[in-house]
Amino acid sequence: MADSDDQPRQGAEVLTGAQSLVKSLEQVGADVVFGIPGGAILPAYDPLYDSKFVRHILVRHEQGAGHAAQGYAMVTGKVGVCMATSGPGATNLVTPIADAYMDSVPIVAITGQVAGPSIGTDAFQEADITGITMPITKHNFLVRRAEDIPGAIQAAFHIASTGRPGPVLVDITKDALQATAPFHWPQQVDLPGYRPVTKPHGKQVREAAKLISAATRPVLYVGGGVVKAGASAELKELAELTGIPVVTTLMARGVFPDSHQQNLGMPGMHGTVAAVGALQRSDLLISLGARFDDRVTGQLSSFAPLAKVIHADIDPAEISKNRVADVPIVGDCKEVITELISLLKASPDQLPRLSEWSSYLQDLKRRYPTGYDLPEDGSLSPQYVIQRIGELTGPDAYYAAGVGQHQMWAAHYLPFERPGRWLNSGGLGTMGYCVPAAMGAKVGVPDSVVWGIDGDGCFQMTNQELVTCALEGIPVKIAVINNQSLGMVRQWQTLFYQGRYSNTDLKTNRVPDFQKLAEAMGCVGLRAETPEEVDAVIEKALSINDMPVVVEFVVHKDAMVWPMVAAGTSNDEIKVARDMAPKWDEEI
Repeated sequence: MADSDDQPRQGAEVLTGAQSLVKSLEQVGADVVFGIPGGAILPAYDPLYDSKFVRHILVRHEQGAGHAAQGYAMVTGKVGVCMATSGPGATNLVTPIADAYMDSVPIVAITGQVAGPSIGTDAFQEADITGITMPITKHNFLVRRAEDIPGAIQAAFHIASTGRPGPVLVDITKDALQATAPFHWPQQVDLPGYRPVTKPHGKQVREAAKLISAATRPVLYVGGGVVKAGASAELKELAELTGIPVVTTLMARGVFPDSHQQNLGMPGMHGTVAAVGALQRSDLLISLGARFDDRVTGQLSSFAPLAKVIHADIDPAEISKNRVADVPIVGDCKEVITELISLLKASPDQLPRLSEWSSYLQDLKRRYPTGYDLPEDGSLSPQYVIQRIGELTGPDAYYAAGVGQHQMWAAHYLPFERPGRWLNSGGLGTMGYCVPAAMGAKVGVPDSVVWGIDGDGCFQMTNQELVTCALEGIPVKIAVINNQSLGMVRQWQTLFYQGRYSNTDLKTNRVPDFQKLAEAMGCVGLRAETPEEVDAVIEKALSINDMPVVVEFVVHKDAMVWPMVAAGTSNDEIKVARDMAPKWDEEI
């Protein structure tokens, strides 16, 4: 807990708990709060009304507030803040909190709670939100005294943004918000037992350097931790120094330029053949800020069977969780990579010789590029649409995606040349993430183009936040890839359930009319149904910078995401199309 002192400070300003909360938010530099008022949190909204520093954005659903806070945090590097009342307001935040936890996004969720004496009585709008969120937060606080609010807010922001970033919840009782107490801002954060390790142990880094020197088929397996650490430049230096090929997970797209020859693309269930093949045939995985999740490893027992593992992560709980590490390194990826570079540079004659390995992988990359076929009936290819959005917009824009087929196509066909430009729900896989996350991102980087790439299923879950965008002057651009179905589920039904399409047909060719829906929410609505219309609507969307824009792309219903590793199978069984596997016969 923060430096608390029950003794009133001489001359300290006496504030209500609500005033103390707003002042504390100002103290930590929180300039934006996404939220909705309600009974228990209502006292906080009165002083918030007067704050000249904190902008409150009134969302239409608490889930939108949480995802918007995530989007804001992802593009600014700051802590995102969302606020809700007790009971359903708080429980509506559970999904984005869990999402932020899985993807290591620093947010602070502030919730109102019923008055202290009512806790445990099943009072109106009472929910044990600290109990509910205990497994999905880095930490949470139940604050019952006005004088404890500043310390809780200070500690929450510190915990959210240090070590492995993540969500923290601060639940404040209504009577604490209404009570008065002298305002005391702690001089420092003092949290016994919380000491995130950022500097790696030198011996472990030296052991890692020895393994790298001895390897003949190493791969840099790069995850979102490198993005969080701001270590893009260091990663590029390490890769170019050693010549080691790089694979970037879904969460790390952009941290190493796609255009770089050593980039083999994304590994995993829908990864590239080159990336999957490299991991499977590697003799050394240098895992940086990645967590060996099931979408990357496939059947864990058959994953990279010949590889030793160097696993560097700021969270010690991740190391050896799924795959035992030969060399575990706890530390910030930037510091780990920097020390590795220093050691390897000191012995240039010990650098690995990788020409044969590199040639093999480049040949895989050449023989199995990620591509797609255009529909023979002249309808739109979703991959083509996403590719054109990226080509006409460029790599400096920010792209948020929903979850499903369009997410995977976006991961393959958008221009990933810069770190931190890609937002998606990688761990929890939350449909409905896209629109509010794009909204939060646009608030964070108002001068940049922000696209949301969404599906017609995802879009119908949270599109009401476009009303927020229209009223608050947040001109996001949303592409709805409308294939009239829950596309990824339909793809699995096609492949594994004999085409029995149980409850995946959304009938969005009939209702809703997305163009009119967008206009009803105060946005510009556009539609493209043929390849000839695609560039024109994208360019039209890019020309509009004072209103949110929704572009519906009516695409072919049966387009599939390839390559694919079926769930629970080995990565060696990757398919590049239905019943088509790569030829691995040219082994090195």
